Amino acid sequence: MGDEHLRLGSLQHGSRATRLRSLGGVVLMGARALAAILLVVLVWWALVAVLRPPRYVFPSPLDVAEAYASQGAMLLRNAGITALEILLGLGVGVSAGVLTALVVAATPLARRLVLPVVVATQALPVFAIAPLLVVWLGYGIASKVAMAALIIYFPVATAYAEAMTRVDPRLLDLARLAGAGRFGLLWRIRAPGGLPGLAAGVKVAATVAPIGAVVGEWVGASAGLGFVMVNANARSQTGTVFAALFLLALLALGTRALADRLVERLLWRDG
Repeated sequence: MGDEHLRLGSLQHGSRATRLRSLGGVVLMGARALAAILLVVLVWWALVAVLRPPRYVFPSPLDVAEAYASQGAMLLRNAGITALEILLGLGVGVSAGVLTALVVAATPLARRLVLPVVVATQALPVFAIAPLLVVWLGYGIASKVAMAALIIYFPVATAYAEAMTRVDPRLLDLARLAGAGRFGLLWRIRAPGGLPGLAAGVKVAATVAPIGAVVGEWVGASAGLGFVMVNANARSQTGTVFAALFLLALLALGTRALADRLVERLLWRDG
């Protein structure tokens, strides 16, 4: 009984220490990010003070702060719309990429037939596809989600498919000796063995996800940060453009952090 209590106490202490280390890492990361932001702002302010460019060409940090002060509610509302488009696009793109990777990894024939189509989707310029998506799906959120999903789809599909085809052949041989068939190998060996590749693909996808949403908003939208930037640029409100860009950068960082967290949980559970 005493040994049981000691073991339980040791586990609780280890869990608490792990949480503290994790919290310390988050605090350290935040401090580094804040220091980097302050350094960028100082360099930016110095450049504006020395070069004195016109405000409509290159605004000062004060101009951007004024844009936040006067249009903060509008900017946050449109940032929320863009964030929703990014998250939905990430969900759709990752799901489609995983499904495609499983199909590609299932048989060599599927790999030869499907993979060229996947590669072809990335050969088309996004600015050529975006107007078609707006025509097909309208000016609402659907075309922006589709644009984001299309950009996300390729890194997820290719990274996961490649990882599944490079699983240790000795594991496949052991599974075959145990009587596993083609689909048994896929579900029991290839799919779990390819999770590190899927993790890498999701991280890349989370980084590029905002590009698809904003490109869709640039082409045709009635809301979102891309819509704000297009309208502000037409009015030479460069401070507002910079303010929207910074919010978009924060969304990209947040999306990447969320993807990192989800990937860690996925791999930990698999382990």
